[in-house]
Amino acid sequence: MTVVIGKFGRRRERAALPVSNEALCALIEALVAAAFAVPVGEMRARGRRAAPVAFARQCAIYLAHVSLGLGYRRLGRLFRRDRTTAGHACALIEARRDNRVLDVRLQTLEHAFAALAAAARRCPA
Repeated sequence: MTVVIGKFGRRRERAALPVSNEALCALIEALVAAAFAVPVGEMRARGRRAAPVAFARQCAIYLAHVSLGLGYRRLGRLFRRDRTTAGHACALIEARRDNRVLDVRLQTLEHAFAALAAAARRCPA
């Protein structure tokens, strides 16, 4: 629920609009691609890719898992990968969060995604 101040200063509650997991994952992909300077098309491509592209994709899968609470099977479908690949990505990134630079970057992406997702839920299509 969001609170909206309408005409004459009256408060009213408005239900958040549904946004599909597909759209939210696409938003995460776009944010991560921009943060890591990797083309979104490369992240979405089938098969193996160069290490920077694979790492960016793994970060996107991890952020979707943490931010949206999606399971590995669903993540695999949304990111066009196997569920075990999604699980590996989450485990790998979680293990690397000890790196302060990566941790700050992921926190920044989490906050940016949360703000954009909230805005998407407030705006009618």
